[in-house]
Amino acid sequence: MQAEQEVILTVAGLKKIETELDRLRTVNRKRVAQRIRESMQMAGELNENSEFEDAKNEQAFVEGRIDELRQILAAARVIEEDEVRTDSVGVGSIVSVKDLETSDDWEWSIVGTYEANPAEDRISNESPVGRALMGMTVGDVAIVEIPAGRAKYEILNIRK
Repeated sequence: MQAEQEVILTVAGLKKIETELDRLRTVNRKRVAQRIRESMQMAGELNENSEFEDAKNEQAFVEGRIDELRQILAAARVIEEDEVRTDSVGVGSIVSVKDLETSDDWEWSIVGTYEANPAEDRISNESPVGRALMGMTVGDVAIVEIPAGRAKYEILNIRK
């Protein structure tokens, strides 16, 4: 992650990152340190000790993730609840849409890139669908280029 790049987070996203960072610092670090100590006590040379190597790899992962989360928090701009508008789509909005091709209804939360999780209907404001929806109002139709072609979504509702 580039240090100068702004990271947009919702309040819920900020809390999730802070919780993960706290867990990594207090729980995972201690657990990995204990694994390393135990593996060092195992018989054999350390360079042939697979448990030691696994523990060191896990330590590198944990420390890397801690560093990544710290960088995200340092670059974060948190969208407060009172900044989320309901007259047009923006980060923090929950948008109800109708797919005009299939007549399927969808409800998506528009979030920053680091909070996106399509399986949970949380789409990034930088994704093709998110970009197309940004700034739209109820009744507008967003046309989105997707891998399967072109999708048309009518905005049915915008809420917090």
